[in-house]
Amino acid sequence: MFEWISQHKGVLNVIISLGTLFLSLVYAQLLYWGFRRQRRPRLLINRGKKRDIEALCIISNMSAESIFLEYIVADLETSRGTLTVDVTDRKQQYSEGDEARDDDHRSGRDHDDDDHDPRLDRRDHHYDTRQGPLDSGDFLHIGTFSGLIASIAELEGIEMAGHQPAGDLRFHSLTIRLIGIYGPEDMPVGAERTFRLSFHADRCTLVPASWDTKRLSSWGQRRRLRRMIQRLSAQRTDRLVGLSDHDD
Repeated sequence: MFEWISQHKGVLNVIISLGTLFLSLVYAQLLYWGFRRQRRPRLLINRGKKRDIEALCIISNMSAESIFLEYIVADLETSRGTLTVDVTDRKQQYSEGDEARDDDHRSGRDHDDDDHDPRLDRRDHHYDTRQGPLDSGDFLHIGTFSGLIASIAELEGIEMAGHQPAGDLRFHSLTIRLIGIYGPEDMPVGAERTFRLSFHADRCTLVPASWDTKRLSSWGQRRRLRRMIQRLSAQRTDRLVGLSDHDD
């Protein structure tokens, strides 16, 4: 045995070297996969509480780090084309005590009446933004799907009859697209999920088109997201300028 080993020690050394190299490569690949999995952004879009159009649209951050949500965009596919609307900001009507209820919703804490702002005693329109950081493992809801559709219809001047548009216009699906910044990276990341709409009499069902949320993290997708951010930012600036001129 020892004589055979001494005779073939050159071949054995080569085999041992190759085996060591192979194990090193496997170990390095496992480390790389683990690092890549931790650095990969992961946003989920789901229904909450209900399964119809009155369900809450819930966004969850399953990434290893926080994600700053820049924009939330809704694509409403209709029989006359697709309507794309920035729903990051939502218009609300405030009255006395509403600001305390909003704080309770965000923090889960009760507030005393001493915190009341007298400027909110009158009813007024207020734009509440959903833009901001979302911690790892945290979630938020952006209202009901019916509320999102109603907001799109209002912005596009579509007359509604309940959950359905009046007239011969038909809604087919609603796509929620998220655009954010992950960690120190410069390029944006995103996620989207489509929900099919089906109307039966006065009821509307909401069914996901896919079992999971689609991740938008490839190089080409992130370039398209950056161009979309530039376009949405310009639209938001024009809207704010218009609101300022209207107030003046």
